[in-house]
Amino acid sequence: MPTTTKLQQWELRAAFALRLASLYGDEVPAYNTLVDVSREVNEDFIRRNGEDAERLGSVERVTAERHGAIRVGSPRELSQVSRIFAAFGMHPVGFYDLRDASKSSVPVVSTAFRPVDPQELAKNPFRVFTSMLAHDDRRFFDEETQHQLERFVGARTLFPDELLDLADKSAEEGGLDGNEAERLLELATSSFKLSPTPVDHDWYFKLEAISAVAADIGGVPSTHINHLTPRVLDIDDLYARMQARGITMIDEIQGPPHWEGPDILLRQTSFRALAEERTFRHADGGIRPGSLRVRFGEVEQRGIALTEKGRNLYDRMVAEVDSWLAASPVVTSRAEIAEQVWRKHLPGTEQELALQDLAYFTYRLANTAPVGHTVSASLRELVEAGILVPEPIVYEDFLPRSAAGIFQSNLTDDGSRDDGQTGTPYDINRLSEVLGRRIFDPNELYSAQRSESLAQAQRTLGITITDIPSNK
Repeated sequence: MPTTTKLQQWELRAAFALRLASLYGDEVPAYNTLVDVSREVNEDFIRRNGEDAERLGSVERVTAERHGAIRVGSPRELSQVSRIFAAFGMHPVGFYDLRDASKSSVPVVSTAFRPVDPQELAKNPFRVFTSMLAHDDRRFFDEETQHQLERFVGARTLFPDELLDLADKSAEEGGLDGNEAERLLELATSSFKLSPTPVDHDWYFKLEAISAVAADIGGVPSTHINHLTPRVLDIDDLYARMQARGITMIDEIQGPPHWEGPDILLRQTSFRALAEERTFRHADGGIRPGSLRVRFGEVEQRGIALTEKGRNLYDRMVAEVDSWLAASPVVTSRAEIAEQVWRKHLPGTEQELALQDLAYFTYRLANTAPVGHTVSASLRELVEAGILVPEPIVYEDFLPRSAAGIFQSNLTDDGSRDDGQTGTPYDINRLSEVLGRRIFDPNELYSAQRSESLAQAQRTLGITITDIPSNK
């Protein structure tokens, strides 16, 4: 690591992602297998598909791409995490409530920290899905357990003051000089290392009876990486290859089905959580070995970002799949039903996704004949004439149901919840207050990209483009 040159935030972000990958690979060796297989899948996909393989991102970006996941136990800890990620040019985007996204007990609300500028994403798209325990939600925790959690979490220190001070300096100055950059990376990486400190046996398993996720957050003395996800271009191929290597995968791929039309949103799967050796402190004071199954290897395939209109259609299609599955008199896979529903409702081409305002695209001016002397033309006319070329915007964010599905697939049991109680209200505004900074709405970011490209097209062509989609 250089010691004299200032490192920009994207360089710090890239180095941070690499160090976390090395750390996680040492802690969970099966992760290294997942990365190796992901690389093989991508190389073969590119060999088969040529330039089309890079339609949703360059091979360099896809190969380097990772998303991590961590969990914290309180607003104070979430606010500190926000400061750390700001050092790397990562901002909170999106609000995810996993409490009602699964039948299991998953008492967390989440956001994701990532770059928000397209150029920054292109340099390094590292993102971290970050969940906070909703310890005040009576559906999961009675008053006594809530107070115990508050005392336990309040007594621990996840992030040293030196790290937080360096993070604030990097966020303010847009990077750090070499020596300070090295120290920031060292402290930030070590903060997410699995702690060797013995776990309080009775406290941990009291929480696990309520929620394995709650135990992983509020039953241990530190935080750690829960998964570090590579990106693949063909997740079905990866799933088959991992199984062929004898690695047990979860039952199904989460998210949209595989079909012949455009890839949308996000498909995810993982290998099942593996037993990891831990030490436990028992009530008699003795420290004895044991194991926990809380961490797993996730992988993802990213598609095109949907507009609000497209997301509404997606939600209706998912509901239709659920309805078909519930009514099916024979055992039919969700993937088979979903494939039929997709063909029924979703356009089969990217161009129609764009022109029906179902997905986000930027628009590039093609090297073709000029428009002529007209003062206006519709977007559809310009696209169908080949004057404007829609280029898909990659979905950079997450799906609550899929995230909860991954969590649920790796839990030992469903835990407990009392739906007769009223849940604590959380939304993007409340979580923004917890963070002390604005959480970006993903749709606003995608809309801005689309609008900027269309505005540039209008200036270059010298015309007004009609039927431009609204900024949603």
